[in-house]
Amino acid sequence: MNREEILAKIHELKDKGVIVPTDEMIKSEEQIEGIREASIVNSKVLDAVEKAIRPLMSTEEIDQIVNRTTKELGGYPAPLGYEGFPKSCCTSINDQVCHGIPSKTDLLMVGDIVNVDCTTRYKGYYGDASRMYIIGGKTHQLHERLVRVTKECLDKAFEAIVPWKTTLGDIGYIINKHAKQNGFSVVLEVGGHGVGLDLHEDPYVCHVGKKGEGMLITPGMVFTIEPMINEGKRHVYVDGNNDWTIYTEDGSYSAQWEYTIAVFEDHAEILSK
Repeated sequence: MNREEILAKIHELKDKGVIVPTDEMIKSEEQIEGIREASIVNSKVLDAVEKAIRPLMSTEEIDQIVNRTTKELGGYPAPLGYEGFPKSCCTSINDQVCHGIPSKTDLLMVGDIVNVDCTTRYKGYYGDASRMYIIGGKTHQLHERLVRVTKECLDKAFEAIVPWKTTLGDIGYIINKHAKQNGFSVVLEVGGHGVGLDLHEDPYVCHVGKKGEGMLITPGMVFTIEPMINEGKRHVYVDGNNDWTIYTEDGSYSAQWEYTIAVFEDHAEILSK
């Protein structure tokens, strides 16, 4: 189905009372290919980080790798300057949930867990993903399980996507259920989002939900799923010193993984991971 045919079907479902994406959320085949190219570049940037990350490395060094690699590949690090954000990526360590700001004074120690979140703008399109790294390859058993279970939450949600059938509520239900079964909690204040023509677009993708509720997932949608899972309680706060970095309220560790996902007529595909 082309975009016009998808929209026609969406409008029919809307007339029947189904919650459906807006016309603006449905990308054309050409747009998805542009997003795919940006996403490939974004994944290569994270590959470069993965090869270099090590104990005693500063998060500023990670930011420099992201900035340099992105530009070498012909792209631009989308977070840089976004609503005043000062760096090219986010580096969130241990109890930092997300939006950690790279710094020369933040050194990665053996046993730390860190999320590196990159978004690349390439030829006018955007790809977005984040990965977790265990510094030195070993950490406390609980932290290792947190990193693993968070990835499982994301993979289970992605694998459940069936175009014209799965809803965003299903995505949240799957993530929350798996996290709670493992004794963890899901952050509610930050979620996934539409992406591709801009850094952040509609719809908002909540990582907690109810089966069968919320917006129907249809072909033409491109969005991120990026669960933030805490070892302790779900409550968080924003650092008052920089108004960006989000921490767990109880000081427990937090993990996050993120994919950019495109939905087609008969399947969903990970564009950046």
